[in-house]
Amino acid sequence: MPVRMLPRAAAAALTLTFTVAAAPASAAPAAAPDRALAARVVTYDAGASAEFKAAVDRGAAIWNESVGNVELRPVAAGQRANIRVVADNGWPRAVTTSLGNGTVYIGRQAVDEGHSTIRISSHELGHILGLPDRKPGPCSSLMSGSSAGTTCTNPYPNAAEKSEVEGKFAAALGRAETSPR
Repeated sequence: MPVRMLPRAAAAALTLTFTVAAAPASAAPAAAPDRALAARVVTYDAGASAEFKAAVDRGAAIWNESVGNVELRPVAAGQRANIRVVADNGWPRAVTTSLGNGTVYIGRQAVDEGHSTIRISSHELGHILGLPDRKPGPCSSLMSGSSAGTTCTNPYPNAAEKSEVEGKFAAALGRAETSPR
């Protein structure tokens, strides 16, 4: 039976079937950044941070407020932490072993000189999150560290620092997009 003699509904169904079958395959559109996507959880153990524990917790909270692709959490009892935080009498420093892993030393020498303990914590955690020192630098740059002087108490990463951490963790998570905050 010729197509022109088929009832209209059947002809429409056949037309749709052949159109879909003949159309080139295409990927689904890229999803918009999904805030519900899980962040990479990085745990920290501040058990050896002595009098700096509250500053370490605040530094971690600042990073959690600032970025979405990584979340810093205190380690649960019996688990191994990604980051170990230790108080010592030297200068603050971070020894990274890989992105999101290493040891932070909250040195009393900088605290004794008048540097902010929360800025120190946030800065050193920034190293573990993949950021280098950017010295000399202004107070608005967290990674300028001590070069901003003892009057600088800014513990927050600037937009470029946030973006750099987001990018590093987006790559580590295999994401094309970052989760802006």
